[in-house]
Amino acid sequence: MSEHIRTRTTETETEDERAETSGCPECGGKLAADTEHGETVCRDCGLVVEEDEIDRGPEWRAFDSAEKDEKSRVGAPTTNMMHDKGLSTNIDWRDQDAYGNSLDSRQRQKMQRLRKWNERFRTRDSKERNLKQALGEIDRMASALGLPDNVRETASVIYRRALDENLLPGRSIEGVSTASVYAAARQAGVPRSLDEVAGVSRVEKSEIARTYRYVVRELGLEVQPADPESYVPRFASELELSEEAENRARQLLQNAKEQGVHSGKSPVGLAAAAVYAASLLTNEKTTQAAVSEVADISEVTIRNRYHELLEAEQDLAFA
Repeated sequence: MSEHIRTRTTETETEDERAETSGCPECGGKLAADTEHGETVCRDCGLVVEEDEIDRGPEWRAFDSAEKDEKSRVGAPTTNMMHDKGLSTNIDWRDQDAYGNSLDSRQRQKMQRLRKWNERFRTRDSKERNLKQALGEIDRMASALGLPDNVRETASVIYRRALDENLLPGRSIEGVSTASVYAAARQAGVPRSLDEVAGVSRVEKSEIARTYRYVVRELGLEVQPADPESYVPRFASELELSEEAENRARQLLQNAKEQGVHSGKSPVGLAAAAVYAASLLTNEKTTQAAVSEVADISEVTIRNRYHELLEAEQDLAFA
């Protein structure tokens, strides 16, 4: 019998290869799943080992991703951004049937009772009620800060871990929620300043900072110091500066790092000063007041960091 040589185009096994868990009962050859005919056959002798298998795939065909999404009948994927991970049933608040017709009074009363009991079952204990309130806060703050879905997902996971490890006693739900959003944004590389986060939170800035340090320490989160360059694109976009000005601001910050000017300085202040300096160097003049409003930092800080950045660049040029 000739030796069959099998090649793989990828490092991961296909579903057919994973199906080869045993050899052929006749010749000991490799088995393969023939999904088109619903059979398991031997690659070597052609023996049909199993037939009339259940086809677990869809009964329809799709030729592109859009058509596939339209024909799919599954629900939304699970998400940590909902306290029940999106697995529960939602009953529409409108008293209408599938055709848009209004329900009669008896049916309306019945739907109201169903909504009430559905809500009670979704939040059966204090932990779920806590989680529902906290995740609502996280979603609200993330929306106000313009954070993407991956940051909201990460913040939800951080809060769930804090709740599971019993870190909430003695601290407010809003405080831990805000700290989770702040930490998640920094982990994802889209940081927001503490002042910005405090502006959309229901707790004071000092409580946010204290809770953030506690959560990071107790959960062992790996949060790198904020890079001033990560603030530049957002500041430049809100000030409607060109790509040239944005690149010039990055260069100023890189020069400052080489000279060690950034050590001990607020990354937000450095980024704001770099954007202001870059706008002047590229003849796209903007005011310190405009930069101060966008970065939520004082004009005095911008002026101080502005001079330090220009001095660092001059020192590097003459070095």
